[in-house]
Amino acid sequence: MCVWRTRDGRRCPPHAVSEQIRGGLASKEEKIEVEGEVTEALPSTMFRVKLDGGHDVLTTISGKMRKHYIRILPGDKVKVELSPYDLTRGRITYRHRS
Repeated sequence: MCVWRTRDGRRCPPHAVSEQIRGGLASKEEKIEVEGEVTEALPSTMFRVKLDGGHDVLTTISGKMRKHYIRILPGDKVKVELSPYDLTRGRITYRHRS
């Protein structure tokens, strides 16, 4: 019988193994995607974004945008992912073409 183990060596229950095989963890929360406009460029690739709803969010650039050297300037329209746990921080995932 094959025994699955976690990274720290503990045994996985059978239902956890089937969820991992199906393509991910079942407890992972969905990201909230909203659009906004960059209002301020801050040091170390951080930006202040004003969302369409009027809220201000502190954001950073996603890894793929850094990898492909996509530049973001104040005034750009962007798509932001927010975590359901902290709605004041986010990740810029797309810069709309202007």
